Amino acid sequence: MKMAMNRIRLIFGFMLVLGVAVEAQENPAEEQAKRALKTSTNLTWEANKELTANDFTSAEATYRRAISKSKQNAAAPYNLGNAYYNRESFGEAFGSFKRAGEVAEEKPEKHKAYHNMGNVFMKNKEYQKAVEAYKEALRNDPNDDETRYNLALAKKMLEKEQDEQKNDDNQGGEDNKDQQDQQDQNQDQNQGGDNEKQDEGEQNEDENKDKGDDGENGEDKPEENQKGDGDKKKEEQKKPNEGDQPEEQKQQPRPNELSKQQIQNLLEAMQNEEKKVQEKMEARKVRGKKIKNEKDW
Repeated sequence: MKMAMNRIRLIFGFMLVLGVAVEAQENPAEEQAKRALKTSTNLTWEANKELTANDFTSAEATYRRAISKSKQNAAAPYNLGNAYYNRESFGEAFGSFKRAGEVAEEKPEKHKAYHNMGNVFMKNKEYQKAVEAYKEALRNDPNDDETRYNLALAKKMLEKEQDEQKNDDNQGGEDNKDQQDQQDQNQDQNQGGDNEKQDEGEQNEDENKDKGDDGENGEDKPEENQKGDGDKKKEEQKKPNEGDQPEEQKQQPRPNELSKQQIQNLLEAMQNEEKKVQEKMEARKVRGKKIKNEKDW
C-alpha cells in the first residue's frame, strides 16, 4: 500500500513538471513580448531623463527606439507627443497622441491620449474635432473636470465660429446684392449716355440736313435744285410719251394772269369793236349831208 502511494506521488510530480515545461514551450511569444515591453519601458525612462536635461534631439531618438521595441508601450508615444506639443509641433504631437490612444489598453491611458488630442485640435482652431476628442476622453474617464471644462469651451468656440460664418454669409449676400445694384446702376448710366449720344447724333443729323436744304450760308436754294434725281426721274416717268411741247404750252400762265394768246385775241376783239364804231360814225356823217344833183339848174 505504501509503495502504491509512492508511485502515485512520483507520477503526479512528473506530470506537474511536464505541464510546466509544456506551458513554457507553448507561450514563447508572450515571454518575448514581455521582454520587449520591459526593454521599451527602460528606453522610455532613459528618454524622459534626456528630455528633462533639455536634450530634445536625443530624447526624440530614444522615444522612437522605445516605440519600435514594443507596440504595447503607450507611455513612449504619449511622452513624445507631449514633447512635440511643448515645442508647438502640433502635427507631430497629434500623430503621437493618436498612436498612444490606439495602443493603450487601460482607460486612464486612453483618456489622457484623447484629452491631449483635443488640446491639439483647439490649438489648430478645429473646434468640431476638439469636441469629438474630448467626448471620447470622457467616455474613458467621466469624472475628469478638466476634460469637461475643455469640452464646454470647445462647444462655445464652435458655436461662435458658426455664428460668425452665418454673419459672413449674410454679409457676403448683401455685398453681392450691393455689387449687383452698382452694376445695374452703371449699366443704366451707360445706357443713358448711349441714348444721349444717339439723341445728339440725331440732332446733328437734323442740323446737317437743314444746312443741306438751306445751303452753306443758310440761304434757300432754288426749287429746281431742291429736287433730287429721284424726283426728276419720277416726273420723267409720269410723262414718257408727251415729247417736246410748244413753248406756249410749256409756259403755263400763272393764276390771275392772261396768256399771250388771250391777250392777242383781246386786242383783236378791241380792234374789231373800234372799227365797228368808226364805221357807224362814218355812216352818221353821210346821212347828215345834202345830196347834190348831178346837174345844176
